[in-house]
Amino acid sequence: MFELVVATNNAHKVKEYQEMFSGYDIKFYSMKDLGIVCNPEENGKTYEENSLIKASALAKLTKLPVIADDSGLNVVALNNFPGIYSSRYADSYGGNKVANLELIKKLKPYEDKSAFFACLITLMNVEEKPVQFKGICRGKILDKPVGEGGFGYDPIFYSEEAKIAFGEASPEIKNKYSHRAKAVSQLIEYLKNKRLIELVNEK
Repeated sequence: MFELVVATNNAHKVKEYQEMFSGYDIKFYSMKDLGIVCNPEENGKTYEENSLIKASALAKLTKLPVIADDSGLNVVALNNFPGIYSSRYADSYGGNKVANLELIKKLKPYEDKSAFFACLITLMNVEEKPVQFKGICRGKILDKPVGEGGFGYDPIFYSEEAKIAFGEASPEIKNKYSHRAKAVSQLIEYLKNKRLIELVNEK
């Protein structure tokens, strides 16, 4: 079994990774699972830079392969805000429940409701150099939050490809069309090509 540490203490994120790798001989750990404390300052200007900052810091604290992702919601009419500041924007309102409503309010004067989620994954402790994978999921911002599924900005995002709001989408649908799913599909192909993982039923 291939073991991999995710640069997060977010149980939702680890669960998503495990679900997206369903069928493969891989086990994901959060930093909390391994008793690792790692909180580097994310002072990058791009998803690529912030993902690399987190992965580099974690890679120094374990010999296991590590991945770190940086992701966010980009609202086109707001110059791709909140973007890399998505998490901090939500935190400034005490969580996404209020932040989502505030974002809808901020977008009201604009006709263009288009938006996209972006995810950049950095893999380290496998190659000598970091390897990065990027996924984009396009859609639009809804007039109000819908559904009980997902987390973060999911309740206010409608996916063009999935034809459903992520707040109403099943885990199977979201894990097929999401920004993280698209970056992960590239990561899976990379790990398969390196013969680090394989489908369990192919053993």
